[in-house]
Amino acid sequence: MPEKTIRVLVADDHPVYREGLAVLLGSIPGIEVAGTAADGGRAVERAADLQPDVAVMDVRMPGLDGIEATRRIVADSPHISVVVLTMSEEDATLFAAVQAGARGYLLKGAGQDEIVRAITAVAHGEAIFGPAIALRVAEFFQGAASADDPVFPQLTPREREILSMVAAGRSNTQIASALQLSPKTVRNNVSNIFAKLHVADRAEAIVRARDAGLGR
Repeated sequence: MPEKTIRVLVADDHPVYREGLAVLLGSIPGIEVAGTAADGGRAVERAADLQPDVAVMDVRMPGLDGIEATRRIVADSPHISVVVLTMSEEDATLFAAVQAGARGYLLKGAGQDEIVRAITAVAHGEAIFGPAIALRVAEFFQGAASADDPVFPQLTPREREILSMVAAGRSNTQIASALQLSPKTVRNNVSNIFAKLHVADRAEAIVRARDAGLGR
């Protein structure tokens, strides 16, 4: 019995990349491009209308970003598997995508075979990440498993996450966007971090955090 054709939605705000990827995927036996979308809001609408098997999603798009679009698509249609295909190598973006329900995460430097393999895998219920991304996911969970004595134990896990992003040079606005929090919530967390670490400002907090190995 022949394999069922995998129907794919391609969402990316760069027209050349979006259409190029659609043409490429449409040339692969067993894959049909059901449609394309130029931003996250349109991706949500087209996913609801077309009901593809897989949505290939960029992250940074105008209006609704790919993380929130993924969250809405998965909430509305849990059978649609999302593969994030992005330029972003940041841990915060990776884990935000996974938390939103993405089943795959590839960088845009991935080759055709890797993209097709990821689409096929998630369509069959698997989760798949590019080699470099998979290594970082493994390191993250290994670190979580051995976090009996975390750095700055006086901080909550969320505060440590935000401090790590502060140490990496992210602004409050960028942190709020990556973690899907309000700017006010991030500001409050940063203030709590400063108080708990007994530091006077952001620069001092960054020095303390980097000395402890965060934000690298």
